[in-house]
Amino acid sequence: MKIGKETIPKTSVSTSNAETIVVRGKDLAQELIGKISFTDYFHLLVTGKPASSAATAVLDATLVAIAEHGLVPSVQASRMTYAAAPEALQGAVAAGILGCGSVILGASETCGLLLEEVRVAAGADRDYAGAAKRVITEYRAARRAIPGYGHPLHKARDPRVEALFNVAKNAGADMTYVEIAEAIERVIPDVVGKNLMLNVSAAIPAVLLGVGFPLGALKGVPILARTAGLIGHLTEELERPIGFALSYQATREVVYDGEVPDGFVADH
Repeated sequence: MKIGKETIPKTSVSTSNAETIVVRGKDLAQELIGKISFTDYFHLLVTGKPASSAATAVLDATLVAIAEHGLVPSVQASRMTYAAAPEALQGAVAAGILGCGSVILGASETCGLLLEEVRVAAGADRDYAGAAKRVITEYRAARRAIPGYGHPLHKARDPRVEALFNVAKNAGADMTYVEIAEAIERVIPDVVGKNLMLNVSAAIPAVLLGVGFPLGALKGVPILARTAGLIGHLTEELERPIGFALSYQATREVVYDGEVPDGFVADH
């Protein structure tokens, strides 16, 4: 049974023969290796186009911004997996990435969709304030979370936000989506009833969309960045293992509140 329109698999990403490896139309050995940074190569792989200077600066900054953020759930999952299977680095990295969703790592994508929704709603008049208020009111009525706003630790603006916005501005990027992100931040108190300040998951799509990075690939940026961070943690795990300590602490703190057989007494 055929699923989809194509009957012959096609790709424009890469090909090769006995002498040459071609990636996005470039000779890998002669035109890319030693001639292009990994950030620019990532941009080329995703978009098929060379990165502008603004795109390079912004994409590089976003990768740095999101690569590491302490012992977050993805890191703990990764380190505990590595402690249990030290022969499987790839499995431990995968364990940390598989939880990428609307709360962890995937919020940049959903916030990008929100920013684009407001941009379209603003129309030719570019009334971002009015459009933001209408869209956030709809989110509130539907009891939808507002991705990219609010942070459990950074109650004021996430410090990474201003850093990323400054990179984009100094690089000469289109700041349209930054304007939209800030317009949303301003209307949230009136609509939601409390301040929810911009966090890094809003700043990332705001600056990336401004340099033409594809909306559909936004989630890939934190995934790629966090992979680097996980490898750093797993290298430390080899030298200073804490995976089992994390597991032990979780077991120690857990409270069982289900039924037990008559006469059963818990050990803790």
